[in-house]
Amino acid sequence: MTKRSLLIVLRLFFGLLTLTAVSVQIDRLVEGGAFRAVNFFSYFTNLSNLFAALVLMIGAMYLVKRRKQSVRDDVIRGAAALYLAAVGIVYVTLLSGEDLGLLIPWVNVVLHYLMPLVVVFDWLCQPPQTRLVFRQTLPWLVFPLLYLVYVLIRGSIVGWYPYPFLDPAQAGGYGGVTLYGLGICVAFAVIGGSLMTLGNKLRSEGRSGYV
Repeated sequence: MTKRSLLIVLRLFFGLLTLTAVSVQIDRLVEGGAFRAVNFFSYFTNLSNLFAALVLMIGAMYLVKRRKQSVRDDVIRGAAALYLAAVGIVYVTLLSGEDLGLLIPWVNVVLHYLMPLVVVFDWLCQPPQTRLVFRQTLPWLVFPLLYLVYVLIRGSIVGWYPYPFLDPAQAGGYGGVTLYGLGICVAFAVIGGSLMTLGNKLRSEGRSGYV
């Protein structure tokens, strides 16, 4: 099996696996009587995994059609890699000991452990077609910043926060939330810069983004 064929199969498989995991989890929440659609889709993990699944499946279709990556395609794939890498790191460092409630164990493994590895591996396996520069990766930070604003505003209105480090009552007030938020923003910037640098390095070594 060629590299191109393998990537097509893996992208489709993991994209469908993620969609299945999210669907099964929604069904479990409905059965448990604890489901609120807005709350479920207020988790960065769920939004990022759905985005990554879509990116993987579209990427598979591009390979089927032998379409070369554009700069926009590279930026979008890089964003998916960044968000999932951040999901995995934040979960392991800040959330692994938290009560997962009705979260199904295998779904937890897929969304917090497996997919972050898969999407980062996909980025490294097919590095950007063009050499990315810092200004091209700035859009990667837009969604996390908008998400943070959304969570804080909605949380202050409804009294519910998806993560304890964003809840003023658990993070030591808004000062604590601010420190956590700044730390996470710095982490996003560092991870994003690392992914961009490594992708460019692999590209310069002759690992073309077109397979």
